Amino acid sequence: MFSAIKRDEVMNTLNNYSFDVLVVGGGITGAGIALDAVSRGLSVALVEMQDFAAGTSSRSTKLVHGGLRYLKQLQVGIVKETGREREIVYENGVHITTPQWMLLPFYKGGTFGPLSTSLGLNMYDRLAGVKKSERRTMLSPKETLAKEPLLNKDKLKGGGYYVEYRTDDARLTIEVLKKAVELGAVCLNYAMVEDFVYDGKKVAGAVVRDQITQRKWTIQAKSVVNATGPWVDKMRQKDKISNNKKLRLTKGVHIVIDQSHFPLQQSIYFDAPDGRMVFAIPRDGKTYVGTTDTFYDKNPVKPVATKEDIDYLLDTIHYIFPDVDVSEEDVESCWAGVRPLIYEEGKDPSEISRKDEIWESPTGLLTMAGGKLTGYRKMAEKTVDKIVSSHKFKKVGPCITKDLSLSGAKGIHSGNFESYIHYKAQEGTRYGLTFNEAERLVRRYGTNIDELYRIMQTLPREEGIQLPLAMHAQLIYAIQFEMAYKPADFLVRRSSKMYFDIDSVKMYKDEVINLMSKYLQYTTEEVNKFTKELEDLLYDAGHFANGASYE
Repeated sequence: MFSAIKRDEVMNTLNNYSFDVLVVGGGITGAGIALDAVSRGLSVALVEMQDFAAGTSSRSTKLVHGGLRYLKQLQVGIVKETGREREIVYENGVHITTPQWMLLPFYKGGTFGPLSTSLGLNMYDRLAGVKKSERRTMLSPKETLAKEPLLNKDKLKGGGYYVEYRTDDARLTIEVLKKAVELGAVCLNYAMVEDFVYDGKKVAGAVVRDQITQRKWTIQAKSVVNATGPWVDKMRQKDKISNNKKLRLTKGVHIVIDQSHFPLQQSIYFDAPDGRMVFAIPRDGKTYVGTTDTFYDKNPVKPVATKEDIDYLLDTIHYIFPDVDVSEEDVESCWAGVRPLIYEEGKDPSEISRKDEIWESPTGLLTMAGGKLTGYRKMAEKTVDKIVSSHKFKKVGPCITKDLSLSGAKGIHSGNFESYIHYKAQEGTRYGLTFNEAERLVRRYGTNIDELYRIMQTLPREEGIQLPLAMHAQLIYAIQFEMAYKPADFLVRRSSKMYFDIDSVKMYKDEVINLMSKYLQYTTEEVNKFTKELEDLLYDAGHFANGASYE
């Protein structure tokens, strides 16, 4: 039961039953904890005050990577653990994560040289347990430029060629949650924890308010986990902060440029002029570049890119790709996210460790702090191990998520996925799609493509609805199977169109709002509110295009 249409039923279930575990936070960390716990046989509830993945988990660099730059900081443990997790995350969901060859160019006088790059990438491969076919290769300057002709040729000494993994962070979160729900977890977005409830001195649940209807209820649970990312400290203040540790938020910004202006053909990881490491990645006819890394002290609900952020990233492009003539006018869209890092005195944003820690208060509230997208599964395993140990749950087995396929990945893996795509894409042409349209959908939804095809077969072409067939089916699927309640849920997080196809958002936003209003029975007030929210998001994502200035 994971449908926006059934929100009332979900709320009633949360109100009427008690649970072994209540997870507060519906980003990748909370989603992973919910899946690990329910897959071991625990009863699980999860609530998220915004939409699922609306915070950091939809605003990353969209890579499942071990963090090569952490070797420079001697954070070997983080590199080893997250590096080994990359292939596990990939095999558990081949439709949302894929190997991506990355080029690391090095220049005379730069941070990396031939020897340090070779040694660093070799250590990276060994720590991460990389398979032989994906181990690093060292390239000459000529070979490096053959991979990417746009690179700065001046003082180029060569490059390292190695594998990372590209993902859609928001969809990864959604597929983890859908698998948790399939196994029995009860999950709800737009449900804010207002207070904790206690049994004696021990936390025993939470008072929750539905952000849509303002209905309020109590969820009873034996164990409560705070997995709220940037809001971890705010949530701890509702309970009891028992240690001196806290978060330090930093902001990261990415920009998106059409490949007609920036025809990058190879993913690049490079030194910015200030010594930071930056990614430039081709995707879906676009090139996106990021990220910045600056301290952030404002509301994490709505971080935005500033002119300074955009200028910084444009400067990095001009530095490493001098023949690419791009300016603010060419930035189609951008996104800003907030990293919840564990505070370390005196360190710059890029130097703060991405390590994760579990904090336990005297009331028993568990907080998962810090961490990286790539390590979500191991973070969940450690958290649930702690829960099981603390509460001595009987008949609870070990973690099984290492070999647990996510929603949309049952029966498919790296060995057969390309054949599956071809077969199912041909099937899609029977329902009115072109082969290329169907192929893109299969790559995005995996085995859940069958649900989209069923929707297409029965899709009424309502008068006044002008959505393309693929987009129409995706929207209905998002409402019925992914709890998309607001237009932004679909356009930003379920489809990523706000970032990588912003023109289609501008073109079809009214049709999306009208169709969702019909299915979800919006009030006039909700239509106006959600329309305004979408307009604000469009502005935040695309206000640098055409030279507009941020105010």
